[in-house]
Amino acid sequence: MNFDHLNLFARLAVTKNISLAGKELGLSPAVASAHIHKLEQGLGVRLVHRTTRRVALTEEGEAFLPHALEIISSVEVARSSVGAGSSSPAGKLRVTAPASFGRMHLVPGLSAFLAAYPDLSVEFIFSDSIVDLVEGGFDIAIRNAELKDSTLIARKLAVDRRIICASPGYIAQFGQPQTPSQLKQHCCVNLMGLENWVFETTDGKQAIKTKGRFRTDNGEAVRDACVDGVGITMISTWSAYEHLRRGELVQVLKQYPLVSNTGIWAVYPSSRLLAPKVRAFIDHFAERFATEPYWDLAM
Repeated sequence: MNFDHLNLFARLAVTKNISLAGKELGLSPAVASAHIHKLEQGLGVRLVHRTTRRVALTEEGEAFLPHALEIISSVEVARSSVGAGSSSPAGKLRVTAPASFGRMHLVPGLSAFLAAYPDLSVEFIFSDSIVDLVEGGFDIAIRNAELKDSTLIARKLAVDRRIICASPGYIAQFGQPQTPSQLKQHCCVNLMGLENWVFETTDGKQAIKTKGRFRTDNGEAVRDACVDGVGITMISTWSAYEHLRRGELVQVLKQYPLVSNTGIWAVYPSSRLLAPKVRAFIDHFAERFATEPYWDLAM
């Protein structure tokens, strides 16, 4: 089985376009199409449905994809172990991460990472949706949530500390809550799916179902709406630290910390060997964020 054919198939599963997948690997559309045909001939099954505009994986293609990715990962690990005399990670690293966190904290650390590993290239896909690593052909995912999927191996890069904030303008006009219960009388800005805020109180945990006139699926939009006085919000310090430092946001309900087990995690499928390029990326950003992240130190 030809490794280059497998690699092309994996990229095809992501791009849904033979020409685009081939272009990424330096192949003409005709050669890319021939490679896929040869792979199908070798397996004796049709892997993709072809149309004039795009392709889609067949049922057999969907079943074959995770095995193809496993082979690719294993070959890359093997190549790196001998590395033509070099132990330096090489190849392409595909990373998915939350849009706001990626833009604010991964991109600024990218230059030093690439300088340390000149044989590596990096592809970031930023999305606030939880992306399937295997289906998407990703080597690693950065997630800021409580992990529940036991099929993933995770390394915690930093604490994701969340606080309640409002703008000085909002507080001047509407006042600020003194207890969690008083949030019910306030307009709250919510990230979709996070409308329930749970606080530690002297009487135990207290859950508040918040409501407001604006919610969104983007963390930066939540923060910016809060800065603009739209309402009170729950937000991660990594997103709000600069605005807090400038006085554009003010923390409220400090005496009632939020109950949260979230963190910034680097995850990869447990079925894969840890490729040197993945380990290098995780180690680099773990060191960058350190025990107490710079965004908390800067507040």
